[in-house]
Amino acid sequence: MPAASLFSAPDLARLPIVVNVRAVSLSEGVRAGLSVAVIIALNEYLTFAPLREAALAALLTCICDPGGPIRRRIPVLLSFALIGAAVTACFGLLRDFGPAVALPLGVFGLFCSSFVRIYGQAPQQLGGLLAVVQIVSLDQGNPSPGQAAILAAAFIGGALWAILLTMVIWRIHPFLPARRAVAEAYRQVSELARDLRKLVETPRVTEAAWEAHARIHRRATREAIEAASTAIMDTVRSRGAVSNRAAQAVIRLETCDQIFGGLIALSDLLEHSSPAERSVAERLLRRMRPVLLVLGRIVVTDDPVAHARIERAIDAMETDLQHLPADSPLLGIIGRITERLHIARTLAVPANLTPGVDPAGRAIPLWQQVIRPLRANLNWKSPALRHAVRTAVTAALPLAFTMFWYTPYDHWLTITVVATMQPYFSLTYTRAVERIAGTALGGVIAAAVGLVCTTPVSIAAAMFVLSIAAFAVRSVSFGLFMMALTPLIVLLVETGSPDSHEWQIAVARAALTTIGGLIAVGANFLLWPSREPDLVAAEVRNAIAAHGTYADANFATLLGETTTARLGQARRGAGLASNSLEALITRALLEPGKQQRDPLEAAMVIDAALRRCAGRLAALQHDPAAVAGVSTETLRIWRDWIAGSLSRLAEGKTGIPPRPTEPETDALARIARQIELMSGAIGRLG
Repeated sequence: MPAASLFSAPDLARLPIVVNVRAVSLSEGVRAGLSVAVIIALNEYLTFAPLREAALAALLTCICDPGGPIRRRIPVLLSFALIGAAVTACFGLLRDFGPAVALPLGVFGLFCSSFVRIYGQAPQQLGGLLAVVQIVSLDQGNPSPGQAAILAAAFIGGALWAILLTMVIWRIHPFLPARRAVAEAYRQVSELARDLRKLVETPRVTEAAWEAHARIHRRATREAIEAASTAIMDTVRSRGAVSNRAAQAVIRLETCDQIFGGLIALSDLLEHSSPAERSVAERLLRRMRPVLLVLGRIVVTDDPVAHARIERAIDAMETDLQHLPADSPLLGIIGRITERLHIARTLAVPANLTPGVDPAGRAIPLWQQVIRPLRANLNWKSPALRHAVRTAVTAALPLAFTMFWYTPYDHWLTITVVATMQPYFSLTYTRAVERIAGTALGGVIAAAVGLVCTTPVSIAAAMFVLSIAAFAVRSVSFGLFMMALTPLIVLLVETGSPDSHEWQIAVARAALTTIGGLIAVGANFLLWPSREPDLVAAEVRNAIAAHGTYADANFATLLGETTTARLGQARRGAGLASNSLEALITRALLEPGKQQRDPLEAAMVIDAALRRCAGRLAALQHDPAAVAGVSTETLRIWRDWIAGSLSRLAEGKTGIPPRPTEPETDALARIARQIELMSGAIGRLG
């Protein structure tokens, strides 16, 4: 593909649409099915209209569930039940005051629902669902305070029914999310080892292939490790740090992180190794991948039999090491990796392994938790503030349409606009494509279901099956979730509008969803957009600064001036900075229109150079022979030059001092070449 084609309009092939089949959750689907279908069946028996509000509340409560430890889920779900009931009653009553009152307050409510994302993922999800409740309430209205109170009570009842199924009937495994996250981290490390083996056994590998390996697999692995770390700390805070499960999770993840660091160093050395060394490394990597996969499975299954197989595989790896020359730099790195594999198998704590941050640290006062993000985002530079204003302004017209031109389905237009819009254009574009395509396919399914299910019992049964399908694939793909959710909502609407045919409802939903998605994409592009290409330069400088900190900590460790704990934090910081930069570059490439090529190409060059610097720094740490014979004073001089040069580049300066005149090893020379490469590219960022 020509380079110029990367800078034209976005295309579907480059959209970050992910299908993760491992995320299928049948238990979540059955929970949602019972939550909705039981209430619908009760409504068909009692013919009590407010039960449809309870069914909607149960459905939205299932979507609102953030997962994880009970202590984290309960406040979110109860908050949604109570606030959702208040919104249902209050905004329904506002409708009777007319558009002059209801429209401004409705727009302000949508702004608040969007702006709450500054407090994290769970509040963001809560705000999005409350926006849906608000839109539906403004669309339907409440004729009297008494009716409003009944609907509010029905909303609380439906939400509590879903919460009951979640917290009481279904058995909760508090550490299971954390254990699965750790297992996923081991799986990602195994994928890194698999791809590294493919490169090693390929006769001729280009430099671009090595860069792609570093960019893709290191990023995915670092994200998996950080996600596991978050899951562990959330669980530890709710269950305590003294349990055996907590200790196992922390040690296993730290070991996984150290194996990851060893593989980074190994890949950097293998790129320039001899054929004999590559042959031995290929055998070692072939044994290593299944060991990592089994270690990941054991985290979840606790299979006691697998430990013996793992030990035999590690022993075989250590035997393979004997085929390497005594002076091979691979010996030290692979030896450290096998040591960490032993630790993961036995769960023994080595002398130099620290669990990390203390989960029993003092909590930030509630008022500071509220006010700090608010102060930080109350300025026009905040993407969250601009997104909230953009959402409110864009939703105002569809919301007015809902109030002046009433139909049973027009609230889907406003809901689509609000639910599709994201802070960044590429994310909005992706969400619109998935929502429109999923809704269209779901409409076809809804029409087919309507032909078969014609009785109240069959409709309730169909909703049970559809709920299971929708929530089982909820984490697999947003498009698949919408495809399964659409017929469920169509049937839910049909129970309140028996005179309408399913195909009519499905066509109306598909049409309004398509229009709403196009409005959201257009508004995100035109109204105060966060132009991703304009943010690249600052993100590049942040990544360079993080790698400068990593380089300084790395040399300080070699000189015995700091602890390995500081080095680990700096290494993780550099990895996260590279991940953030690559995510931003991906979003920038999805921006429509003719983009300036130089800044993005320069950013990709610097990103690749930083990945190579990180690999060489890791090799220095794991292979003392790489700096053997280098005096302490020489190491300090090189440390000052490398850290100082990266600091100047992080400030946007294109000039760096000449290399030190002191003797340089091959490792130091490679780092210097990457820094000089970045120096030549930094001026093109603009």
